[in-house]
Formats: sequence, structure tokens, C-alpha cells
Amino acid sequence: MQIRKSNKLANICYEIRGPVLKEAVRMEEEGQRILKLNIGNPAAFGFEAPDEILVDVIRNLPTSQGYCESKGLYSARKAVMQKYQAMGIKSADVNHVWMGNGVSELIVMAMQGLLNDGDEILIPAPDYPLWTAAATLSGGYVKHYLCDEGAGWQPDINDIRSKISNKTKAIVIINPNNPTGAVYEKGILESIINLADEHNLLIFSDEIYDKILYDDAQHIPTATLTEGRAPCITFGGLSKVYRTAGFRSGWMVITGDRAGISDYIEGLDILSSMRLCANVPAQHAVQTALGGYQSINELIIPGGRFYEQRKVAWEALDSIPGVHCHKPEGALYLFPRLDPKIYKIKNDMDLVLQFLREEKVLIVQGTGFNWPTPDHVRFVFLPHIEELTPTMERFAAFLGRLRKR
Repeated sequence: MQIRKSNKLANICYEIRGPVLKEAVRMEEEGQRILKLNIGNPAAFGFEAPDEILVDVIRNLPTSQGYCESKGLYSARKAVMQKYQAMGIKSADVNHVWMGNGVSELIVMAMQGLLNDGDEILIPAPDYPLWTAAATLSGGYVKHYLCDEGAGWQPDINDIRSKISNKTKAIVIINPNNPTGAVYEKGILESIINLADEHNLLIFSDEIYDKILYDDAQHIPTATLTEGRAPCITFGGLSKVYRTAGFRSGWMVITGDRAGISDYIEGLDILSSMRLCANVPAQHAVQTALGGYQSINELIIPGGRFYEQRKVAWEALDSIPGVHCHKPEGALYLFPRLDPKIYKIKNDMDLVLQFLREEKVLIVQGTGFNWPTPDHVRFVFLPHIEELTPTMERFAAFLGRLRKR
């Protein structure tokens, strides 16, 4: 007897942990050492959570053995509410905050609660692929709107406008962006919001990297521009900014005019009740994280590890013949372009597999982020400079061999 997977999974992929990772695991089992630059996992590269966060979680363990309210601990939701109220978002309230097992769980929940079969949703290309996977699994049809590499990976408003139909229900914004590192300009955000108002679209704003910014980049929370206008659902969490990816502690907050989405909110309540609750011990980290000293600020300034590693990796990539890399203003990634006139790449998964096998470094192909052409790859720049520098040299040597073939 053969049991096959559901047909719903036919077009679902998550290449950050896809076939190339499986090959890396196989190589490790043979005894080979693989440098994994496929996923933004700070702890794996020596970034530790602030001690005061760990202390709060430990001290609250004795009272964390039972379920909490399905939306999450009141203290955690109150802290999230206050974070957004401090930005001037008066519509943020504790009853419209949901805690989740990371933002990932909440993205899936948000898509399941919204989309009927055939409903359309606009998601950027390139994207964080969970968005596309979650929307597709929920029965939706994803239309990818292009971000313009020549304009610093800002969303192409004309392309967004051209892809809106009478079936479109929502638009996703990822800012700061994974994989490009772009931080969106205020005018771009306002243009997207205007389109959402015009076509009655729900706005989903993924802002998990909101405090990981470099140089003079300024992150503008979408919800600060939607007060009294279209409802906005903002996603955030502790995984990246507070280096607690394994805690799986994220949130979703609905602000703006909620009058027309009460039925959708009821659906979210149903779904959050079905999972019983989010991880209770990790929720005790939220209040301290959001209200305490922001240690991330030490990492993103000159001399800080994030800042210096980004600089070294970007300069190395951008100096390779036939490679251009936009300097990221935020997040933890580099998304370089390999000039197709120089590198005749037909299948970028084959390219990263070849790089893995030859140089023992795991990265992700650009099409894994729903970019339409096989001419980009994504690097994570989390390793120490002492390891990052020779890694970039290995990539340069690898591409040098490709140019000669």
C-alpha cells in the first residue's frame, strides 16, 4: 500500500530548508564540515539572548506549566500593545494582539482565516517563501509583484497596480525585506496603502527585522500610516532582534479601522483557540525584551558584529566580476545578482548544489524566494569575520572557475 501526501502540497516549497539542505545533511553524515548560510539563526553563530530575558523566562517556569489564554499571556500582549502605542498608533489595543509560536505560525493562521479557494493575494518577489507557501496551502492564488533591484529593491507600484483584480483580497509587505535587505521609503508605503484603500485590500506587514537597521536607514511601521484608514495586520517577534529564534515567540496585531473585518477577526479567534495557546514560557520574555535595554543597538553600529559582517560580506561580493549586490539597509542577508551574460545559469538550484559540493558552503538559490529568473543567490552574513572572509573568497574562486568553463 502507498500513502501519498495531500494534493494541497503539490506546489508548496520552502527552499531555505529544501533539497539542498538535505544534500548538506548527507555530506555532514559523511563527516564533511558544512558552513550553513541558508537560514538566519543567530544563536548558531554565537549571538546570545540578553541575560535579563533568560532570567525572566527561568523565574516564570514554575507558573508556565498550564495553558494560557488562547490569544496569549496578558502581560505579553500588553507589552506588544504598548510598543505600537508608543509609535503613535492609538488603535493598538490588547484585545487585537495574538501571540504565536513565532511569526511563522501566525502567518499560516492569518492566511487560513482569510483565503477561500481562488482568492488572490499580492506578495512581493523576492519574498520570504513562507508567505507564498501559507497562502497557497490555504487555497489562495499568489500574484507576485516585483521589487525593483535598480531602485534599491523598492516595490514597483505600477506592477502592483497591474496585478490587482476583483479577486484580490490582500497585499503583503515585508519591510525590512528578507532576502534583499531593503528598507522601504515612506512614499512607497503610502502608495501601497492608497492602493489598498482604493481596492479594499487587507494589508499584512511583516516587520520581524524592524530594529535591525544600518547607517541612516529608517524603518517606518506601516501601521503608523494607516490610522483611521485600511486595517493593517503587523507581524513581529523576538527571534531576530533579541536572538531567541528557538523560543518561537512572535505576535500579530491588528490596527487601523477594524469595523469591516469583524468576521475575519472572529475567524482568527477560532484558529487561535484550536491551537490552545502559544508557547507559555517564551511569552514571559516579551515584556522584558520590549521594555528593557535594546542590546540590538550595539550590533548595528560601526564596530558591532552585524554592521561589520555586513560590510565585509557586501564588499567582497560586490567586487567579484559579474556580481552586483545591493547594500542591505536592514536584516541579515545579501541577495547578489550574477550577470547572466557572464554566468550562463539555467538552474540556480544546481548552482548552489555545485557550490555546496565544491566549497562546503550552504546558501539558497534566488528562485527559492520566488524570484522569477535564476540569477540571484542569498547569503546569511552571521558568521564571524574570520570565517566570513574566507567563505566569500571561496565563492569568488568558485565563480572564477565557472567563468572559465
